[in-house]
Amino acid sequence: MQQQFTVTGMTCGHCEAAVTRAIKQLDGGAQVKIDRSQDLVEVDSTEPRQAIADAIREEGYTVEA
Repeated sequence: MQQQFTVTGMTCGHCEAAVTRAIKQLDGGAQVKIDRSQDLVEVDSTEPRQAIADAIREEGYTVEA
């Protein structure tokens, strides 16, 4: 299932890698696409939206509803 998240606080490639890693730890088969300039994270995963958002938040980023 394709899901989009607005994630603020990502300022560099390391931030993108941290978000991607957090999502892939939750779902190793997830496809993650990040557009940092738009604060956009697109995730193709079977995991629930809340679980993905929580994983991103645990890395220290803000996920807007």
